Amino acid sequence: MTETTTRPTAFARGPTRTLRLLASLVAVETLLVVGYLLVSETTVLSVRYVSYPLVWVNLGVLAVDAVDVPRPTDRRTLVAAVVAAVYFAVLAWTTGLVGPGTGDPFSVRLLWAVPGWGPVLLVGGPVSLALVPFEAIGYGCLAVLVYGSLVRATAGALSGALGLATCVSCVGPVVAGASRGSGGGVSTAVAGAANGPFAYDLSTALFVVTVGALWYTLR
Repeated sequence: MTETTTRPTAFARGPTRTLRLLASLVAVETLLVVGYLLVSETTVLSVRYVSYPLVWVNLGVLAVDAVDVPRPTDRRTLVAAVVAAVYFAVLAWTTGLVGPGTGDPFSVRLLWAVPGWGPVLLVGGPVSLALVPFEAIGYGCLAVLVYGSLVRATAGALSGALGLATCVSCVGPVVAGASRGSGGGVSTAVAGAANGPFAYDLSTALFVVTVGALWYTLR
């Protein structure tokens, strides 16, 4: 008579752990946002635009934590890891996190903004980087979920294609604020980014659907 054991799958680790993780994330994010608003001259024009980055970060982190992600240890998993890395690179390129160099000398700057939107890491040189925290974390989580789907050879990997449609225009307006200086310039840039009609509403909805579809296939 043989004894078998089963590995925990999504949310089999227990809702208590998930709620504890969510509460910890929300507590830290609240402290960061409130602290930033108290020490800066930033004016919040719309609460939902401050909240959207937190939705990306929290949902992505919770989804990755809730599923079993195998380590790349053999040929199959290594191929899946390479595909997921390419997927992340495509997302980063199409959304403007990574772009062609401007020909300027190598430079590194931090652009301060409301936590989630910032701090933005700006790198100039042969390749330009504009790493907006919530997008970098969100797309990284999508890539991990796509990797898990590929390892399991599930149809859910196809749902990762939705990620290519999320927030294609999110980076540009924020990075444009770099030319206006720091402090109020960043606030103006973020406010200007939010003026796009339903741009962030749609991109956040697509991100939620993508993460949900990938998580569902990995349950």
